[in-house]
Amino acid sequence: MEPREKAASLPESPGVYLFKDAAGKVVYVGKARSLRNRVRSYFLESRWADAKTGSLAREISDLETILVENEREALALENNLIKQYKPKFNVMLRDDKTYPYIKLTLYEKYPRVYFTRRVKKDGSLYFGPYFPASLARRILHFIHKRFLVPSCYVDLAKIHPRPCLQFYIHRCLGPCAEGLTTDARYQEAVRDSRMFLEGRRQDLMKSLEERMLAAAEGERFEEAASYRDLLRTLDDIEERQRIASAEGDDTDVLAYYAEPPLVAANLFHLRAGRVVDRREFFWEDLEAFDPHEFVPSLLKQLYLEAEYLPKMIHVPIDFEDHALLGELLSERAGHKVEIFTPQRGSKRAFLDLTENNAKHIFEQRFRVLKPTSKAIGEALQSALNLPEEVKRIESFDISHIQGTDTVASMVVWESGRMKKSDYRKFIIRGDLAPGGRARAENDDFASMYEAVMRRYRRLQEEKRALPGLILIDGGLGQLHAAAQALESLEIINQPVASIAKKEEILHVLGQEDEPVILERHSPVLHLIQQIRDETHRFAVGFHRQRREARQTHTQLLDIPGIGPKTSQRLLQRYGSVANLKKASAEELSRMLPRKMAEKIVQHLSLHQDTT
Repeated sequence: MEPREKAASLPESPGVYLFKDAAGKVVYVGKARSLRNRVRSYFLESRWADAKTGSLAREISDLETILVENEREALALENNLIKQYKPKFNVMLRDDKTYPYIKLTLYEKYPRVYFTRRVKKDGSLYFGPYFPASLARRILHFIHKRFLVPSCYVDLAKIHPRPCLQFYIHRCLGPCAEGLTTDARYQEAVRDSRMFLEGRRQDLMKSLEERMLAAAEGERFEEAASYRDLLRTLDDIEERQRIASAEGDDTDVLAYYAEPPLVAANLFHLRAGRVVDRREFFWEDLEAFDPHEFVPSLLKQLYLEAEYLPKMIHVPIDFEDHALLGELLSERAGHKVEIFTPQRGSKRAFLDLTENNAKHIFEQRFRVLKPTSKAIGEALQSALNLPEEVKRIESFDISHIQGTDTVASMVVWESGRMKKSDYRKFIIRGDLAPGGRARAENDDFASMYEAVMRRYRRLQEEKRALPGLILIDGGLGQLHAAAQALESLEIINQPVASIAKKEEILHVLGQEDEPVILERHSPVLHLIQQIRDETHRFAVGFHRQRREARQTHTQLLDIPGIGPKTSQRLLQRYGSVANLKKASAEELSRMLPRKMAEKIVQHLSLHQDTT
């Protein structure tokens, strides 16, 4: 049966419809109060003047429907099916970041806390979302400082010779090294952290007060004083939260700017009457942009499965299902959620401001306005889930031809620009490899191990700071080779990432199961590509230089009576063998004996093809 005929026979009931192309792939998912009326409308030629409807109708080869009890069920099911099938004619949510959470890894023997934007079913507890993202990082800092539970990616399943810097600056109990803490002390710190994150401040304060009194009675006065200071800090936090909660309702404000197929959207989060955070969204392929479909599609994907819902959502246009969506969100939130379009006053003014910001981020993303180095550093920190803003990146690459003349390069990005004075070259000797084995030919992993080992052993000897990020040109093999070198030097908790040349996929050490794929317009991706390409260029250039030097050096040494020192003098004077061939015997005799000069000219004239 043809799709048009199927549409005519559909019931006038609420449900969801799926349009498929000739290959059976779902290309569009929609919902309807009346399936028959809505689906039939796609086959009316009067609607084909609309670019999107016409393009979609021409691709429909089959359709499928799912009946539900009411429109609310249809709306929820539509959202789930869009996420499942990712149809090309639906508006799909895309952004460089999601909401910030704090993750407590209870499945580990020594649980840790992390800043994350990905909530997974992995046995961890997730707390949030936090607005702004800096709030989550401040909470983590508080947990490190007060409860000494770390955020590192060190392998705690084995004992390390010594702890990392975090232990020495009193931000970790040091479970990675033997004898620094006990299992009971660590689990107590984890319980305190969990109560703090769950908002059970009164229970936590009561527990801390009991421990403070017990420490005082046992004359452990330093320990009692630390509990007292922590109690005062928690009391201050509790008071500030009570004040903030009384200042106003939570509101989200959404606006967009479109030059199809390019679209940018901004979502501002107002909490207690203040802007605390915002999200940015970008699309590159919305050829037929329809605001009345775009806005509700975005809202559904943002809020139907959100952990937290504000009381008000302001949008730039009204749309068909706004009341229905508001009811569904209110039911999920346990409080009334209103969706409306302000027409005047301060609310309209703020919506206009959000629209102006959407236009600005559109210009910044698609017109390639150069962001500040601080903005890039913060975006890089967010995209790679790093503990701190990145101010310095050291990047490594290996270059060789079939295992010969193997070299490595290291280039440096610092404070927004390439720092050429800090570039380094490494001639790979092959005497350093993981596990102490010899380096085989074409062994990029062992070469990377040697380069990283030599670089950071030198920094250790000179007592110099490590970079904010080590970037490796390559895949997981090169990443793990670099990690092995750092581990051999007892450098732990150092951010390391790799980028593969073709796929442009980023792998972060300790987070390898969550590869980072950035949009092609992302400034972070542009930065990493720039650094990667510069590292490759520097490595290839050094390799070519080494190869040519070996070849020309060998050619001069083939001349009887010419030794290394004379060869070096000639190359320093003329720069290359090609230039040397242009010199006459008379010219050469000014710096060499006449007979030797004539011998060089004669030899080079007989070997014209070896330059």
